Amino acid sequence: KVPQVLLFFFLLVLGDSVQVSCQGLGLRTFPQKLGHGVKQLDLSDNFIQNLTESCTSKLGQLEHLNMHFNQLATVSEMALTHLTHLRSLLLAANHLDRNYFTNGRAFGSLRNLKVLDLSANNLDSDMAAWYFSKLTSLKKLDLSWNKMTRLPGSIFQGTLKLREINLNNNYITEIEEGAFEALLNLKVVNLAMNSLHCISGFSLTQLQVLNLSYNALEFFVTEERKEHYQLQVLDLSHNKLIYFPELPKVHRLTHLNLSDNAMVSLAPSSTNTAEFRLQYDEMARPNISLNIYNAAARLSKITDLDLSSNLLYLFPVTFLHNLSSLQNLNMAKNCLHNIAVESSPGDMESKEPGVMHDNAFLSVRSLDLQGNFIHSLPQWFFGILPKLETLDLGSNSLQPCHNSDQRGNCTSFCDIPQLKYLSLRRNNIVRLYPYMFNQTSLVSLDLSENEDLFMPKGALEGLEFSLQKLSLRGNQMDNNKTEFPCLKMLKKLDISDNKLSLLPPDLVCSPLENLDIRNNNLQALEKPATVRWSNSLNHLNVAGNPFSCCALSWLEILQAAHVSVLDLNETLCSYQDKNRNFSAKIANKTTWLCPHQIGNRYLMVLMVVVITLCFLFLSCGICCHLKKSRQLSKYLGFRSNRVDPIPYHPNKEKRTEQIAIDRVTEV
Repeated sequence: KVPQVLLFFFLLVLGDSVQVSCQGLGLRTFPQKLGHGVKQLDLSDNFIQNLTESCTSKLGQLEHLNMHFNQLATVSEMALTHLTHLRSLLLAANHLDRNYFTNGRAFGSLRNLKVLDLSANNLDSDMAAWYFSKLTSLKKLDLSWNKMTRLPGSIFQGTLKLREINLNNNYITEIEEGAFEALLNLKVVNLAMNSLHCISGFSLTQLQVLNLSYNALEFFVTEERKEHYQLQVLDLSHNKLIYFPELPKVHRLTHLNLSDNAMVSLAPSSTNTAEFRLQYDEMARPNISLNIYNAAARLSKITDLDLSSNLLYLFPVTFLHNLSSLQNLNMAKNCLHNIAVESSPGDMESKEPGVMHDNAFLSVRSLDLQGNFIHSLPQWFFGILPKLETLDLGSNSLQPCHNSDQRGNCTSFCDIPQLKYLSLRRNNIVRLYPYMFNQTSLVSLDLSENEDLFMPKGALEGLEFSLQKLSLRGNQMDNNKTEFPCLKMLKKLDISDNKLSLLPPDLVCSPLENLDIRNNNLQALEKPATVRWSNSLNHLNVAGNPFSCCALSWLEILQAAHVSVLDLNETLCSYQDKNRNFSAKIANKTTWLCPHQIGNRYLMVLMVVVITLCFLFLSCGICCHLKKSRQLSKYLGFRSNRVDPIPYHPNKEKRTEQIAIDRVTEV
């Protein structure tokens, strides 16, 4: 019996369509009381095991059915016959391997189905074919996370309209000839995470996206055809390629990923075993072959090339010269020691681009060289990269030059006006020099993890009106090694994991929005800085500093300005009580524990006591005085100190006046 949870269905009416969601309601059977007009039904994350005709007989308008993550194992032969309008059927993570033969018959009635998801059902190649072989309208098929080991040549013959096939995370070792060739509309194929060892005759001219990453490929060779290849994205990363893939002469390839392979050369591969071994033995030679020129000439439309995590030992200037559209180049984690130009076939001795054509410039805008063994970049390196904006040189062994006149084993970063983003992290740089970035309008600079780095004030001169992001994290710098100019555009600063006891005073100039000062020796933040930053700061990280609980006025200022202290609950401060140090969270407002606060409290109590005693003494004195006054009055014979009124006698007053006049006359 269907539970009453159906009363809690989420109904969303959009025009004539109705969406019903029963996701995660714990259903064990297909709901029965659904309206005839339902077009989208979500039954995912339940425990439904069977699908019968009675379940779907009233769902003739249904277009989308999602039964992901159920326990579906049985689909009766007539269960899907009424779903004539069904366009999308999602059945991932069920048990469709158990009754695949009878279940497959039911799927034959879905003539209008466009999207089918059978992923994670423990299907092998034959089982899977039973489900989709008669779906003539199918355009998108997901067979990922199954147990398929091969693709027979006829597996997709009944689904000629397929445009996208996902086969990743299977165990495919073999693709028989003809498996994909009949699919003239096929645009996207994902074969990642399988066990393919070789692609020796790639001929899918209609394909636009091909993902072969995480296989065991040693070769990738295409067939030359009259038709132009439409391939735009090719992912061959995480394989065992030793050579550059052999691509067709005409194609539209813009994104090529060759990372995590074993290439030591950019020469294309060869299908001849003897020739392959000969080329492998000669790979260590720096002379570039004509094959490399031919391979590069076919890559004129490439915009993104990833060669990271290989075994390349030379920066391929000559090869890259032909990639006229290249924007992003990744050569991280290779074996580059120093930048040198490969010798061309006609010039066996040339090592610098001075002998090359005057227009031998690279179009690269973003270059990643991190994780190599580079000790220096020659003077001409930035000259052949006039459009370079982003350069990552992290995890190398570069040292900056004292001035723009590059001599010896150092690198000059002066006069590179187009460069905006530079990373020199983890290079063991011990000292920066004045004006070392002169006429280089950097927006972002990463100098982190260069232990004991000395940065004099003039080192960043010239970046006052351009630098917006600066990282000095993990350099173990103290106040004597850290000086800033007035960086008026700086918005994000990371100076965490250093030894600063005071923030550099010139930082007050910067309109910081994000500041990270974790793990330093700061006891407080200076008031001028906090007042200045309260107008601009959005996010602040402060944990790991020995803050004083008695000097947290900076925190009150920032909190009043609604600055977000991201690690407030993790930050501690310390206070002293009876020669012992204690810690507390700065979020708990513990200033009352401070010694001067305790002293003030005692002083206030003492003042109250003194005032009270004074009042008591004064009251006693007044009482004693009044008592003595009463005793004196009694001694003088007065019974009362009351003053009685004197009666008025007019005649007596006149007589007195007359006597006074007479006396005056006599005188």
